[in-house]
Amino acid sequence: MKELILDILIDVCKDTLKLVPFLFLTYLAMEYVEHKAGEKVKKRIAKSGHYGPAVGALLGAVPQCGFSAAASSLYAGRVITVGTLMAVYLSTSDEMLPIFLSEQVPALDILKVLGLKVLLGLVAGFMLDFGVRHFYKGKKPDGPEIHHLCEHDHCNCEEEGIFKSAVHHTLQITGFIFLISLVLSFVVEFVGAEALGNFITNKPIIGELIAGLIGLIPNCAASVVVTQLYLEGVLGFGAMMSGLLVGAGIGILVLIRMNEDKKKNAQIIGILYGFGVIFGILIELLGIGI
Repeated sequence: MKELILDILIDVCKDTLKLVPFLFLTYLAMEYVEHKAGEKVKKRIAKSGHYGPAVGALLGAVPQCGFSAAASSLYAGRVITVGTLMAVYLSTSDEMLPIFLSEQVPALDILKVLGLKVLLGLVAGFMLDFGVRHFYKGKKPDGPEIHHLCEHDHCNCEEEGIFKSAVHHTLQITGFIFLISLVLSFVVEFVGAEALGNFITNKPIIGELIAGLIGLIPNCAASVVVTQLYLEGVLGFGAMMSGLLVGAGIGILVLIRMNEDKKKNAQIIGILYGFGVIFGILIELLGIGI
C-alpha cells in the first residue's frame, strides 16, 4: 500500500511539474493583455447599450481574471443589463485555456470551445434581456449608481505587476491541479476509471447537473476541476461545457457583495445554472464535441 501511494505521488508530481512552464507563459501573456487592455474592455462593455450581450460575450472570452468581477460591479451599478452580465458569465474562460494549452490540446479544439461559449453567451444574453424588457415593459429596474469597479476583490493583479501576478497565478493553479490530480488518481486506482466514467457519462443529465454544481464554486478551482475531469475522461463534452458555462469565477462573489438585492442575486445564479445545464444537455443530445 505504501509503495502504491508513493508511486501515485511521484507520478502526479511529475505530471504536474511538466505543466508549470506552459502555465507560466500562458499567464504571463494573459496578465499582459489584462494590464494593457483591461480598462478599455470594461469601458467598451459599459457603453455597449442594447448590443451589450454581444459585446459581453465576445470580450468575456478574453482569457484573464477580471472581466466577470468587473461585469458584476457594472451590473450592480446598473451600467449594464442582466443579459450582458449573463453573456459575460457564460463566455468567461477562466482557467480552462491555460490548462488546455498546458495539456497541448489542439488549437482548433480550443477555439471551438471558446467559440461555442461565446455563441451560447450571446444567445442567452439576448434572450434574457428580451424577457426582462417584456416583464418591465420598458421601465429600467431601480438600482444604485456605480461608484467603482471592485478590483480589490479578486487578485490584486495591478499592485503585483505582470511578472509577479503570473507567478502567483501559476503557483495557485499548479497547487489546484496537483490536489485534484492526486484525488483523481486515488479514486481511479481504487474505484476504476471505467466505473467512475460510467457513473457520470452513461447517465443522461447527471453529468451536466454535477458539472454545473461544480461550476458554481466561486473561484478558479471550479474550471480547474471541470477541465481536469474532462481531460481524464470522467466528464463528457456536454457535461464539461455545462461546468465551464456556469463557472463565472469570482464574478458571483462580487455580485453578492456589490448588489444589495439578494433575491435578484439568487435568481441570476439560478438562471446561470439553468442555462449551463440546459446548453450542456443539448450539446450532448446533438452529439457536438471536439
